[in-house]
Amino acid sequence: MKIKIPNRWTARWLSTFMVVSVFLLILTTATGQSTDDSEHEAIRYTKSASNDPISQLQKRIDLGEVNLTYYGRHGFLRSVLEALKIPRSSQMLVFSKTSFQHQLISPEAPRALYFNDNVFVGWVQNGSVLEIATTDSQLGTVFYVLDQTKTEKPKFVRQTYECLQCHDGGMTKQVPGYMMRSIYTRVDGMPEFRAGTMLTTDSSPMQERWGGWYVTGKHGAMRHLGNAFVRGGTEFTVDTEKGANLTDLRSLLDTTPYLSKHSDIVALMVAEHQANVYNLITRANYATRIALEVEKEMNKALGRPANYRSESTTHRIEGACDALVNALLFVGEASLRDRVTGTSGFAEEFARKGPFDRKGRSLRQFDLKSRLMRYPLSYLIYSDAFGQLPTLSKEAVFRKLYRILGGEEKGKEFASLSSEDKKAIYEILKETCPDFALWLAHQSKTSETFK
Repeated sequence: MKIKIPNRWTARWLSTFMVVSVFLLILTTATGQSTDDSEHEAIRYTKSASNDPISQLQKRIDLGEVNLTYYGRHGFLRSVLEALKIPRSSQMLVFSKTSFQHQLISPEAPRALYFNDNVFVGWVQNGSVLEIATTDSQLGTVFYVLDQTKTEKPKFVRQTYECLQCHDGGMTKQVPGYMMRSIYTRVDGMPEFRAGTMLTTDSSPMQERWGGWYVTGKHGAMRHLGNAFVRGGTEFTVDTEKGANLTDLRSLLDTTPYLSKHSDIVALMVAEHQANVYNLITRANYATRIALEVEKEMNKALGRPANYRSESTTHRIEGACDALVNALLFVGEASLRDRVTGTSGFAEEFARKGPFDRKGRSLRQFDLKSRLMRYPLSYLIYSDAFGQLPTLSKEAVFRKLYRILGGEEKGKEFASLSSEDKKAIYEILKETCPDFALWLAHQSKTSETFK
């Protein structure tokens, strides 16, 4: 099937956009200014030391507890993945020229991405560095590069403004964050921005996903933009049929240089979910800390008690937390119209990690028939980033979840959650999330609602 995409920009508007973009890029770089709250006194993103999986790994390297081995064309890639416990089955291949190493990326030599619950690692053939994005519980997404020159003591180098130019804005919830986009891409790997670009999340329809990416896996009658190129000038077309339901990429490229021959469809879906939820966790963290800092100053200036809580502060915190709750519960998730099956073994590895309740249920178990997860509450509720949210934020999330799962909150946005879903999620959460169990113990309300 070929789909037609209108040219969204005239040449004049494209020229204007490029000039303005370049100007803003130069201005941002020159002034070192961020466009959001990351440099607020309560956050101080670029000035604060990070305590994340990469900084922790660097300490172990410096102490001689970990040695990274250099392996030929992959450099430190294999050793870094092993040290961080990132599975090779998570490999995703992106052929659009959307990395700062874009000169080396093409449909013949895509960038490889690997990930676990809190780290993404990017490798480019013949690239000078590994690209790393990880999560710090207080700062949000933190970026590093690792030089691919053979040395006994490799050093991860933190990047700030260089990465924030793209990874700190509207597509990342106005916080330093992750971003997975679907971009109409030409046969040379160049993005065709005139056809538009889409941020990919759980709510993205399948037919809009994975432009510029390779995809392996079965998905029945559903179609996506992966494994395909945009063609045309004044009007664009993409053939979504040729790249559908591929179980390997042999017809498209030589996968010999890569650690895996797959670009797994389930891994792609999980990565998109993870990127969006982490950004919303960071948004809730920032919003709470900034709101409390602003209120502290206002209370001092107006002579109010130090513990005075204004309505506007409460609204700001609850607003950010409500958005997070919706993402945790997969609200607005695009339905699957056919069964999805991966090819790399990623789904099986991911599901084995648990934790499991006494009935053997886990938030990591997949559905892949009508939706991504069997029990639609994100496994990222177990993450350090969520666990270390300010107390007010975490309590707001638990309170909202409790009302939704207990049936007290019946908004239409939660209609996709059946009573069986709600009961199962509550039971799993109560048994496997100590923070939630502790919060429940302090509530006057009992769990009778769920019986």
